[in-house]
Amino acid sequence: MGTVTTDDGTTIFYKDWGPRDGQPVVFHHGWPLSADDWDNQMLFFLAQGYRVIAHDRRGHGRSTQTPTGHDMDTYAADVIALADALDLHGAFHIGHSTGGGEVARYVARAEPGRVAKAVLVGAVPPLMLKTESNPGGLPIETFDAFRRGVATNRAQFFIDVPSGPFYGFNRPGAKVSQGLIDNWWRQAMMGAANAHYECVKAFSETDFTEDLKQIDVPVLVAHGTDDQVVPYEDSAPLSAGLLKNGTLKSYEGLPHGMLSTNPDVLNPDILAFLKS
Repeated sequence: MGTVTTDDGTTIFYKDWGPRDGQPVVFHHGWPLSADDWDNQMLFFLAQGYRVIAHDRRGHGRSTQTPTGHDMDTYAADVIALADALDLHGAFHIGHSTGGGEVARYVARAEPGRVAKAVLVGAVPPLMLKTESNPGGLPIETFDAFRRGVATNRAQFFIDVPSGPFYGFNRPGAKVSQGLIDNWWRQAMMGAANAHYECVKAFSETDFTEDLKQIDVPVLVAHGTDDQVVPYEDSAPLSAGLLKNGTLKSYEGLPHGMLSTNPDVLNPDILAFLKS
C-alpha cells in the first residue's frame, strides 16, 4: 500500500500488489465504499499473475477528506495522478457503479498507451438522472432520498442500502450475507459525510455520453438485469451502443453488487475478456 499526493494536496491511498512487471489491473470502487470492496477480485487476479491496484477515492476510505473536488473531473484527474506516479502502461481498468463512471471519464482522457481495456460493472453511465433527453432515467427525488439518508442518519442508511437493494437481499429467497452488509457499512463509515453527500450529484447527474464515444479501447459492459440501484435498461445497453468497441454481457437476475454476491461468475468472465 502507498499514497499519491495530487496537485491540490490531496493524499490518495492505494493498494498495489503483485509483480512490478505484471500487467496492471486497476480497480475503481463504487459509492460510498473503498478499495476494500475489491478484495475478492484483487486476490483472484493476483493469483493469475497480474499486478493489482485499487485506490480510495478522495473523501472515501483512507484518502484525504477534502472540502472540494467531489466531481467526476477531479476523480479522473486523481486517477491520472495515480497512473503517472505508478508509471502504468497497458493497464486494465475495472469500475463498479460510480467507479464505472470514473473509469469512463479517465479512459476518455488517458494518455495513449496507458489503457489496454476497460470493464464497466453495474456502472452509472451514460446518465442516471431522468431528463428530457434521458426519459428512462431515475427522477431527482430518488437521489434527493440518498442525500437525505446521508445527511440525517448516515449510519442507519448505510445499513439499509446493503441490507436491501444493493445486494438484492430484499428479494424473496435471497441468501443474505451479514458479512457483506457489515463490510459495506464499515467501508462507508470510514469516508467523509460531505464527500458522500456531494458524490450523489456526481454519480447521478454526470452525463458520460461523450466520454463513451471517445473511448477507443475494447470495453466490457457487464450488468445484472435485477440491478435495483442502476437500472439495467437505461444504462448497460445504452453504454454499449455508444462505445466504439463495446461488448455487452447481461447477467439474468443478478443484483447491483454482483461482484460480491457472485464473484465465481463474474471473475472468470472478466478474466476471459482481459485475455481475449
